[in-house]
Amino acid sequence: MDLNALGLLVDIIEAGNLSRAARQLGMSRANVSKRLNHFERQLGSELLKRSTRQIEPTELGRQLYAHGRAIRQELMAANESVQSLGKRLSGTVRLSVPSGFGQHTMSAWFIEFMTLYPAITLNVIFDNDIEDLIKGAVDFSVRVMGDTPANAVACSLGDVEYVACATPQLMRDHDRPQTLEDLMDLPLITSDLTGQKLKSAGRAGGASGQRQIRPRLMSANFFFLRDAILQGLGVGLVPQYMVAEDLAAGTLIRLPLPPRDLAFLRTTMYLLYMPARYQTRAVTTLIAFLRDKAAAPMEV
Repeated sequence: MDLNALGLLVDIIEAGNLSRAARQLGMSRANVSKRLNHFERQLGSELLKRSTRQIEPTELGRQLYAHGRAIRQELMAANESVQSLGKRLSGTVRLSVPSGFGQHTMSAWFIEFMTLYPAITLNVIFDNDIEDLIKGAVDFSVRVMGDTPANAVACSLGDVEYVACATPQLMRDHDRPQTLEDLMDLPLITSDLTGQKLKSAGRAGGASGQRQIRPRLMSANFFFLRDAILQGLGVGLVPQYMVAEDLAAGTLIRLPLPPRDLAFLRTTMYLLYMPARYQTRAVTTLIAFLRDKAAAPMEV
């Protein structure tokens, strides 16, 4: 079997169509199509069903793609082993992490990792977009989400719990809320997503027809929200990790809302990567490191 043609099949399927594969390979579309046709004639079977905009592998095409991808990854692993023989672990890892949790917690993790592995270079993007992973701009992403992409491998790093909190002074000036409904009478500070969830729920606790909770301040910047909460501008409804140190120090008070009232805000943090992409030793080492850090008890 022509291994170069098998590699071309892998490139085409991962690119999604002939034109994109041709651009990525620096070839003309006609040349890519010609080589694919020649490979199919050699095998005596169709590998891809083509349309003007997309391709769909046949059963044989899917099987050969799986074999070709495995062969390519084994060759890359062998090449990396030869190049790194007798050398310390090195390479570049590109990743994207959530802007809030990434800056608040993961920044310290990355500094610790770089101290342990001084020859590894990190290119860290702080954002909440998933497209950089799908387009191949990063090796893996960490995201807080409900439903993970169907075409990605998702490893849970744990749940993100939410808390309601406020300054002691604010609570001295108001009755301490006991339920989520009580927040309707207080200025609320929270994220855009949480505000949308409250609006979608259409109610505070369970009965329909009640007034909606309308936050006084919403933002995607959790550091801005934390500053506003600490200034006593309102009650915060934010991820627990963001205010854990303030709660422990007593500068903020956790409000005694029943856990069931905040359960609908709980999300999960996932580490995501694309199964078809080869992971270098530097990438797998960082992934293992981050999973260990996420599993360890959070220090406050």
